[in-house]
Amino acid sequence: MTKKRLHQIIFETDTRAGKNFDIALLWLIVTSVIVVMLESVSSIKSEFQQSLFILEWIFTGIFTLEYILRLYLSGKSWKYALSFFGLIDLLSILPSFLSFFIVGTQSLMIIRIFRLLRVFRVLKLAHFLKQSKALMNALKSSKQKITVFIFAVLSLTILMGTFMYLIEGGENGFTSIPRSVYWAIVTLTTVGYGDIAPQTVAGQTFAAVIMILGYGIIAVPTGIVGAEIAKEDHKNSRTCMNCGFNSHEFDADFCKMCGSSIV
Repeated sequence: MTKKRLHQIIFETDTRAGKNFDIALLWLIVTSVIVVMLESVSSIKSEFQQSLFILEWIFTGIFTLEYILRLYLSGKSWKYALSFFGLIDLLSILPSFLSFFIVGTQSLMIIRIFRLLRVFRVLKLAHFLKQSKALMNALKSSKQKITVFIFAVLSLTILMGTFMYLIEGGENGFTSIPRSVYWAIVTLTTVGYGDIAPQTVAGQTFAAVIMILGYGIIAVPTGIVGAEIAKEDHKNSRTCMNCGFNSHEFDADFCKMCGSSIV
């Protein structure tokens, strides 16, 4: 088989062979992830350890060969190797080889699940990729606000943890400021594990205030990111030159108000 033909099969989805290759690859990825998950179940591992071990190395061998072929056929090997999918492909096979030196690292093969992102390219779901890009842009735009928010919350939890340490003391489980800060984080985020709980009236009152405060704090980052997403949606919307309506989807061909072409 020629290099050009191999490139069409491995990198392109416009041909029948290329699409079949990618679909088969997706099924292999799903199966390999299931094998890794099953191996973590002690009852299954004790009975099928040898079979699971063989399957893992069969998948690793296939993915390693595929990675080498992609490097060889990509033209610029370094460019593919440093791309998002290139790094994911490499990380998906490294744990198997690392397991020779570090016991247990084979469980990290679960990272292969990220290779399923290829399904968007295979099934021509480009609009999903565009929406994910809009989400990433929104997160980048809110980075500074979120950083300030996290720093403020971190300072607040340290302060509240210290107060609770002074109110309750070690006899009620708040044996140190770090442990009390842990309780404050768990309480403020409304998780509430219950492994530490205030026993005094003052402590319980203070805890109730923190719990109520937690609901308000959770809403802050949601509002920040939500506002940035709305900005991205407005930026990506298309405007009709005939009537001026500007809330069309990015892939719309005709205006939903006047029917004029907006292509």
